[in-house]
Amino acid sequence: MKIRIAVFAVAACLTLPSAATSEADHTLYFNEPAQKWENGGLPIGNGSLGGVLFGGVERGVMQFNVDSLWTGNENAAGHYRNEIKGGRFGSYQNFGALIVEQASGGKVPQGYRRQLDIQRSLHTTRWKVGEVTYTREAIASNPDQVIVWRLSADQPGQISTRVKLEGTHPGLEKVTYEAGGVELRGQLPNKLQYEARVSVRATGGKLTTLADSVSVQSADEVLIILAADTNYVMDHTQGWMRANPAGKVVPRMKAALTKSWSELIKSHQSDYSALYDRVVLDLGKTSPDVALRPINQRIQNYRDHAKDLPRPCLDPELEAMLFNYGRYLLISCSRKGTLPANLQGLWANSNKPAWFSDYHSNINLQMNYWLSETTNLPELSQPLFAMLSAGAPVYRKHTAAKYGADTQGFVTRMSINPYGGCGWNWNIEGTAWLSQHFWESYQFSLDKEFLKKSAWPWMRDVSLFWLPRLKALPDGSLVVPNAWSHEHGPHEDGTAHAQQLMWDLFTSTLKAAELLDTDPELQKRLKTALAKLYGPKIGSWGQLMEWMEEKELEKGNHRHTSHLFAVHPGNQITMTGQPKLAAAARVSLTKRGEVGDSRRSWTWAWRTALWSRLGDAERAHGCVAGLLAYNTLDNLWTTHPPFQIDGNLGIPAGMAEMFLQSHAGEISLLPALPKVYPNGSVKGLRARGDVIVDMIWKNGKLTGATLTTKHDQVVKVRMPGAQSPREIRLKAGEAKNLF
Repeated sequence: MKIRIAVFAVAACLTLPSAATSEADHTLYFNEPAQKWENGGLPIGNGSLGGVLFGGVERGVMQFNVDSLWTGNENAAGHYRNEIKGGRFGSYQNFGALIVEQASGGKVPQGYRRQLDIQRSLHTTRWKVGEVTYTREAIASNPDQVIVWRLSADQPGQISTRVKLEGTHPGLEKVTYEAGGVELRGQLPNKLQYEARVSVRATGGKLTTLADSVSVQSADEVLIILAADTNYVMDHTQGWMRANPAGKVVPRMKAALTKSWSELIKSHQSDYSALYDRVVLDLGKTSPDVALRPINQRIQNYRDHAKDLPRPCLDPELEAMLFNYGRYLLISCSRKGTLPANLQGLWANSNKPAWFSDYHSNINLQMNYWLSETTNLPELSQPLFAMLSAGAPVYRKHTAAKYGADTQGFVTRMSINPYGGCGWNWNIEGTAWLSQHFWESYQFSLDKEFLKKSAWPWMRDVSLFWLPRLKALPDGSLVVPNAWSHEHGPHEDGTAHAQQLMWDLFTSTLKAAELLDTDPELQKRLKTALAKLYGPKIGSWGQLMEWMEEKELEKGNHRHTSHLFAVHPGNQITMTGQPKLAAAARVSLTKRGEVGDSRRSWTWAWRTALWSRLGDAERAHGCVAGLLAYNTLDNLWTTHPPFQIDGNLGIPAGMAEMFLQSHAGEISLLPALPKVYPNGSVKGLRARGDVIVDMIWKNGKLTGATLTTKHDQVVKVRMPGAQSPREIRLKAGEAKNLF
């Protein structure tokens, strides 16, 4: 990705004693409306439909998106720019804005507060004019597939407002006001149809439909319901489009209109809390004078003290909120039946967003989904597997055009769109990395049906592409030809990144084939290739070599840590299994640094996970602090710059590695607990083998741990500081207390 240079210094800090989680862990609030979308808006989402609210009083704006509103097509030519003939990669689009206008009668609002409660998935704006308190609440409901905006007051007859709907594609769409609502219909140049409907329902007062708005006078309560979608379908045989969006939008609106606000919010929060409440993290109590500040002031306070020596950690609950916010955002932008989270998740306010808000396959897309397994949200990865599997026939077609009609399997270019189209450079190792997600899903769930029907076809076909393309060196070892250490240095044979990906791909594909008792010929080929695969090497200054021959580039800082894939998210190099290689990886990671080019939203998250895997708790926490201090906006969105969601979605996974690891054939408890969290607890983290782990610690020592699972099994558990793990027998459905 394109870069900007910055300067860095940050590290760890000390916290106050642990306490139960509170509003300070779960509520982002401001004491003024947002001035800018990127660093002031607050997001809601139901997976496919999302909104960003500004919180204005006289003019309230909710900018909204639908995940499938994309230009472009299958892009056979592979060009990355829209205007090139022979195919278009396309871009994610801003759908529009829902606006409420509400006069304050010339009086100055008092006691203003807007907040996002991520524990309840509820946005609220509240203020007082005279003796009347006004409240606006907004939810994005997954069960009802609508956004609902409720306007109310603590006295009857006080709500007078106008409701408007604005699109962002002049000339391509039509807006019509009728029967207490608004309809917006349009069609993009690629023939994708889209539609939004808004219904305004007033309790008391008078409702009038005008030519350019819906007017409500003197109501007790107003409900504004938004339903929106496109005619996109995740099926290349239907040209990725079917029928028209009214078939989805109209039934949703009709169903929602039969329900009261209390019914709508109850079903929404029941659905949401079933996911969010699985994990509870307590990292200590923030002092009230800090915890009660607006979120932008809390973050600025954190920035201001990030360089202090000694470094007092003034806001441990802000760090817990960063963890929780990532989970909130993935729940809000990735649900069954939706597209996966793109570079901005679900939320974009431009028709030309940075990097088109695409699916980047050299770290960003993968990082978006690391948290789904470890923080116990496995079903949220379903959109990733669905889109990749749906795109495979198109990837296969493009691969054959590039590499020959007799080519087995497939690969992709760096950037992926929802139509199977790809753009920019061929990132042919990227499909191997994406294979890891299929395999990890099985490792965490032990779901053989998923392994057989979803994971195996992808892993098999990617392996079939790679096996005949490896290059034999004079000594017989096999390397990936003309590979890249992403966005760093030249393309050369046998880069560490490519070799590590092949080891990961072939190892997991072989294990899958053995588990499924299938394809003995492929098993034989994989075993042979693994035996000859060129492996990790240690260089002259103790580093894990990035290329087959040493380069000065290795000694400079850089945002990518591609050659450390084997440490995380891979498991080819572990502290217990390959200690010398792990030590070399530590040397390389230290050289990469956390300054200048190394400061990106996503780099902090990856480095947090890497340092945790390497057992350096303080460096791991320093990266959490670095993300907050240097690459986090005032609304807790992370920035590359500009805003990218991978830092938000990646950091919970990185932090989870501090508390629980299970990649090395054992479950390791508190493997990288920083000194900044002397007292705390975590409930609901997930280890491989579908084991749920609860822990509590005091004065830096583990004092309680419970394991539960759905499967009878024997697991190896390593207690903090132990020289070796011990075997623990687990029974399905029974909690095993280790103390």
